[in-house]
Amino acid sequence: MTTLTAFAALYRQRGNLPLRTRLFITFGAVVALHAAAVVLLLAGLVTSGAPLALGLVLTAYAAGIKHSYDWDHLAAIDNSTRKFVAQRKDPVSVGFAFSLGHSSVVILAGILAVGGAAIVGEFMSDGTAGNLVLGLIGSGVSGTFLLAMGLFNGSAFLRASKAYRSAQGGGEVRDEDLEARGFVARLLAKPLSRVQRPRNIYVIGFLFGLGFDTATTIGLLVMATSASLAGVSPLALLALPLAFTAAMTLCDTANGVVMMRMYGSAIHSPQRRLGFNALITGISAVSALFISFITLGGFFNAAFGLEDPVTTWLDGIDLGEAGLLLVACLLTVWGAAAVHGRLTTSRPRRGSTSSTR
Repeated sequence: MTTLTAFAALYRQRGNLPLRTRLFITFGAVVALHAAAVVLLLAGLVTSGAPLALGLVLTAYAAGIKHSYDWDHLAAIDNSTRKFVAQRKDPVSVGFAFSLGHSSVVILAGILAVGGAAIVGEFMSDGTAGNLVLGLIGSGVSGTFLLAMGLFNGSAFLRASKAYRSAQGGGEVRDEDLEARGFVARLLAKPLSRVQRPRNIYVIGFLFGLGFDTATTIGLLVMATSASLAGVSPLALLALPLAFTAAMTLCDTANGVVMMRMYGSAIHSPQRRLGFNALITGISAVSALFISFITLGGFFNAAFGLEDPVTTWLDGIDLGEAGLLLVACLLTVWGAAAVHGRLTTSRPRRGSTSSTR
């Protein structure tokens, strides 16, 4: 009881823990997921001795890595991190919370599939009532959330751009110039008021995952069902969704931490990083609005049975590969800003050198 009380007290005070401690705890949880997947795999191999299980787990792990770079994942984590950093928070677990919420759906479905539940087949089959309802929930929530975050960060981008132009003309830069304010920020204050801490993103990630509409998720569940029929141990089969979760949480957590560092560098040094902050925020806002436009287009197409060419085309777009382009774009901007900052710092100022006689 004393241990549980101490743990509860530590949990309540987690926001006051040093940054390194919170990073250690977050990545420690990711390591624990990897260890759990390995334990289940080894237990399954000992029980049945089927070498097929190892290949399946590795395939599931690779699928988790690939799925973490879906553009909607990146846009949700990036824009949420931008919001928290603007509020002077260090959101080390945004990516972890989102990924864990998304993976919870996959783990639950995997357990049901291993248990032989016929209801999973309903969710996996296109055109069924279960698939349609969950697909609408997933796409509706993801599209609306990304639209709100895109508008919120778009407001921040406009404010930062105005402050940057003012700074170029010799004006003073204030910390509040990096925050989202104005009509859009006030309009979205109430809808986003429940998203106050990184752990709130878990629910968003869970709702994102309800769609069962990605090839990765469907392929993983089909693989688990087929392996069960082939005689693979249930313990090894449970390692499939867990390996998928471990891989996705690793990549999403790393992505969230990188985004935090990128935005944090702008927040804590506004005079030198204001232009960089405006550029990165603009990319994030555009990506969120772009993805929300595609997602909501597909949502309306499925919800109302539309047959027009625009929403039909939007419904068929696959965002899986496009996420790598967003990662490359953000890293390129960050790298260019870092090089520019070093060159600016190392360049001698005018009049700073004195001649000796």
